[in-house]
Amino acid sequence: MNHRLTILQMLPELNVGGVEQGVLDSARGYVQRGHHSLVISAGGTKVPQLEAEGTRHITLPVHSKNPATALAMVPRVLAVLQQEQPDVIHARSRVPAWIALLAARRAGVPLVTTVHGFYTPNFYSRVMTRGERVIAVSATVGDYAVQKLGADPARLRVIHRGVHRERYPYGWKPDAEWQRRWRGQYPELAEKFVVTLPARLSRWKGQMEFIRVVAALVRDGLPIHGLIVGGPHPRRQDYADEVAREIVRAGMSGHITMTGHRGDLREILAVSGVVLSLSTDPEAFGRTTVEALSLGIPTAGYDHGGVHEILDVLLPSGKVPLRDTDALCRLLRRWYKSPPRVSPHHPFTVDHMVDETLGVYHEVCRDVFPEARREIHQEIRQEIRHQASIDHSPSHHAATGHVY
Repeated sequence: MNHRLTILQMLPELNVGGVEQGVLDSARGYVQRGHHSLVISAGGTKVPQLEAEGTRHITLPVHSKNPATALAMVPRVLAVLQQEQPDVIHARSRVPAWIALLAARRAGVPLVTTVHGFYTPNFYSRVMTRGERVIAVSATVGDYAVQKLGADPARLRVIHRGVHRERYPYGWKPDAEWQRRWRGQYPELAEKFVVTLPARLSRWKGQMEFIRVVAALVRDGLPIHGLIVGGPHPRRQDYADEVAREIVRAGMSGHITMTGHRGDLREILAVSGVVLSLSTDPEAFGRTTVEALSLGIPTAGYDHGGVHEILDVLLPSGKVPLRDTDALCRLLRRWYKSPPRVSPHHPFTVDHMVDETLGVYHEVCRDVFPEARREIHQEIRQEIRHQASIDHSPSHHAATGHVY
């Protein structure tokens, strides 16, 4: 029978991002299932939410890439392990993984790592494959971890990221007030077949190809309007300007709108006719593709990476050969006339992700260090009791000058 676990996750900081959201989602799920959840990070804007949802946060500067600073964190993390005695440590980034690896080996605690993306294949990155189990966020990332980072296939487990079904329910639409404001802000979308590309403005995300596709469909007479939803990196404003100039050059100023960064992407996806993923490099997972499909919105994308894996399960007809804009145009013409039905059921959910991850934790607790780990923990408990007896002895207080 699976028992209550004490789970310690480690990441650099708790601000906005995919890794951070995965930690929040996982921690909430662990608490809801009756486990004890701990997180070590250098802090961030999401700490209050984490703690409000039942996880205890321990603030340590485990984000510095300075080797000396990182090594100095090992004894401090080891002290946490001795105090909290977690059943498993889950490291989700490279610097925390190095710290966790060194501390976990001394404490006899099994280490799980998650490979979230396509890390540069070097010694520094290979720490992400040195857990007793290595989780990959997609089969594509798993293959990369084996081929480029040297992961042991026997230790590898593919667990896709997930969305909250209650936040992205099938068939959901935004309320009337939001739709009124939306129509007022973008009247050019009225009565149009809205095709949305949700992605930050980056050359590999496919905005230039999107412009060519919309232009071809406008020339065909389709009542299409393209939405480019996303802002540039602060140091990449030049590319945003280049996209805006290309829209003008292509004569698409009245047919393509750049919204910039939006905090209401869910609502925008829900009122789109079609959502696209045109990343020319493979996505590690493809969260917006799952979000759109979870809402029931037809979604098409280049047939590689995590997007391939998602579409293969939920909407195979949406797979388009890489950079084949002619095939994408043909698909959108068909979908304009006859929209496909998206399956209302899928496995890419937070609940599935949490349950699968807990299964990995139970696996390492059962199969890794089964006897040795118990003996080491017993030694740690004895040392803690011994140290406590010294700290509270009158002679120790007199020698140290401490007053209790």
